[in-house]
Amino acid sequence: MFKASDVKELREKTGAGMLDCKKALEATAGDMEKAIDWLREKGIAKAAKKESRIAAEGLCQIKVDGNNAVIVEVNSETDFVAKNAEFTSFVNYLVDKILENDVITVENVLNIKDGTETISEKLVALTAKIGEKISFRRFEKITKDSSEIFGTYKHMGGKIGAVVVLKGATEEVAKDVAMQAAAMNPTALNREGVPKELVERESHIIKEQVMAEGKPENIAEKMVTGRLNKFYKEICLEEQTFIKDSNLSVKDYVKNNNGEIISMVRFAVGEGIEKKQEDFASEVMSQIQGN
Repeated sequence: MFKASDVKELREKTGAGMLDCKKALEATAGDMEKAIDWLREKGIAKAAKKESRIAAEGLCQIKVDGNNAVIVEVNSETDFVAKNAEFTSFVNYLVDKILENDVITVENVLNIKDGTETISEKLVALTAKIGEKISFRRFEKITKDSSEIFGTYKHMGGKIGAVVVLKGATEEVAKDVAMQAAAMNPTALNREGVPKELVERESHIIKEQVMAEGKPENIAEKMVTGRLNKFYKEICLEEQTFIKDSNLSVKDYVKNNNGEIISMVRFAVGEGIEKKQEDFASEVMSQIQGN
C-alpha cells in the first residue's frame, strides 16, 4: 500500500495534516498524484497546482548564433560541482557542438564525434575526473526567421533559463518576456498549448470542490468555466499578468509594442528529478554506534 515516508511526502507537498494525508493515501491505494487530487477535492490542499520537487543540481546554458538558439540542461550531484570551471566549460562546449550540428535528440548529441572521442566519451571522462556523476539531461534548438527576434534570460546563475521568439517588437521587449517566463513558470504559451489531460484534471478537481461547497451539479458546471479562466491566467504565458505592469497581460504588453509571441522554452535545473536526501545526523550517529 504505502509507507510512513509517503505520508510525510504528501504532507510536505500539500500542507495537509498527517491524518488527512493518511486517509488520502488509503482512499487512493497509495497513488501520490491521486492522493493530492483527493485532498484538493476535499478542500484540504488548496494550492492551484503542485510542483515536482526540484532537487538535482547543475546548470542551464543558453547561446544564440544568428537565427539559431540553444538551451541545455546539464546536471551534477552537488552545487559545488555545478560551479566548477571544468563543468561550466563542458556545458559551454556542449552548446557550441549542438549549434554546429544537425541534432534532434540527446542521443544524437552524445554520438557527435569530436576528434577521436564522442561527446558521450568526453562526458564519461569528465565524470571520472570530477568524481561526481555528470548527466546531459536535455536541450532545445530553436530556429527563427529573419523577421523574428530572440529573447533570452538566465536566473540565479543558470538555475533557470528561458528562450522566447517574438515577431516584431524589440530586443528589450523580447528580454522582458523571457524574464517573465523564467520568473512565473508558465506551463504553455497559450490555451491551445495546455495539455488536454491537464485541463480535464483541473476541471474535475474544480467541479468536486464546488459541489463540496453544496452547489448543485448544473451550477458547478458553470462555475468550472470561470475558475478555469483563472487557472489559464496562471499557467499561460500570454494571459499572465505582466510582472513590470500589473495593468497588462503579457500578450497586451507585446501587442502594445507591435509584436506577438511565437514560442517559448523554459528550463529549471532539476525539475521533476528526485534527489537522495542525506540525513547527516543519522549517518554520524550510526558511525558512532558502530565504533
